[in-house]
Amino acid sequence: MDLVLLCVFLPLVAVARGQYGDYYYGPYNYGDNDEWVNVYRQGFNFQCPHGQVIVAVRSVFNKKEGSDRLWNYACMPAAQSLGEPTECWWEEINRAGTEWYQTCSNNGLVAGFQSQYFPSVLDREWQFYCCRYSRRCPYSCWLTTEYPGHYGEDMDMIMYTYDHYIRGATTTFSAVDR
Repeated sequence: MDLVLLCVFLPLVAVARGQYGDYYYGPYNYGDNDEWVNVYRQGFNFQCPHGQVIVAVRSVFNKKEGSDRLWNYACMPAAQSLGEPTECWWEEINRAGTEWYQTCSNNGLVAGFQSQYFPSVLDREWQFYCCRYSRRCPYSCWLTTEYPGHYGEDMDMIMYTYDHYIRGATTTFSAVDR
């Protein structure tokens, strides 16, 4: 009898674990190192395919190129526990040459970015593409301060576990450092 229960119960545990567990999904495939979504001092628009969200961000800085950065992103499907995307939208623009902090409104998750470079202030403006899902995102948010630690550092930030999402970003701006 115990063997019968084990044979019935074990597959159910495996299915439950597959739906709710934390998983490691790395390393992400950004493409070749030369495949950035932008070139220095140019604008770009990057959106994940429908139903996917940003899970990795890579950036390199170059002071000689107008104190600008190259950017690359990786997307993955959102967890099935969130349901289907119900709406997507572009948030307000974060202006160049200012400090800003923004999260997706309406419990949205970041699914894309667009950015324009402004040579007059050696900075970029940003706009987030956000998507809301049919089930509320179960999360407690925190702001990571480790990526990058200094304005000139390269960055490679990856969400290593499933059910961790990017909801926003913040920046600093210094007229001295640009």
